[in-house]
Amino acid sequence: MPTLKFTYALKRFFPGLEKTQAKGSSLSQIIDELENKFPRFRTYILDEQGRLRQHVNIFIDGNMINDRIELSDSFSENSEIYIMQALSGG
Repeated sequence: MPTLKFTYALKRFFPGLEKTQAKGSSLSQIIDELENKFPRFRTYILDEQGRLRQHVNIFIDGNMINDRIELSDSFSENSEIYIMQALSGG
């Protein structure tokens, strides 16, 4: 199962969000899993059309995903998926 990791910024908004193993075979399924455990997670990282929000990035094995619309990037059972909220400001 792929390993999920998260930035501290996301953990602030979703207490209990920790490094974990994902059961889903697609990014959409993984987001559904996280939504079940952490209500409003999906709407925090995806917009109203289901696209990745501008301030959120997902990396699979160190590479930023290419498909921010359909979230169709593939990964393996041993992949590391890092969900990151970008921070801005001064």
